[in-house]
Amino acid sequence: MIEEPRRARGDFAHFLEIVTRWADNDVYGHVNNATYYSYFDTLVNQMLIERNLLDPAKSASIGVVVETGCHFFASLSFPDVIDAGLRVSSIGNSSVRYEIALFRHGENEPAATGHFVHVYVDRATRRPVPVPAEVRAGLEPLIRAVT
Repeated sequence: MIEEPRRARGDFAHFLEIVTRWADNDVYGHVNNATYYSYFDTLVNQMLIERNLLDPAKSASIGVVVETGCHFFASLSFPDVIDAGLRVSSIGNSSVRYEIALFRHGENEPAATGHFVHVYVDRATRRPVPVPAEVRAGLEPLIRAVT
């Protein structure tokens, strides 16, 4: 298992406020672990859509998730508000690696950190394609070199 460092707010370039829902909690009274991945997906795709880097219905190439992971440090639960932080850690020929942290609103230490890897594929054939130039240009400002 690759150990990911527990990042701080300043390591992230883009933020999205996510309001937890009653249905996010599980029987143990905290956000269910699978829901964290839904938050990751929401954060990445909302950023892509806001920056006009993705049209979910029409883009010729799309990013499909080929790898994801999460490290949990503290519980989140309804009615927490989450500040979801995002940074791009690398852009390859056909892939992008995002690093994500979920902070309870106003806190500096994340409750969870994780990553998401998109491989860009042709919408019709689902075969890998290079990261589109406009996507690459739109994501480069989100690259953060941290140790």
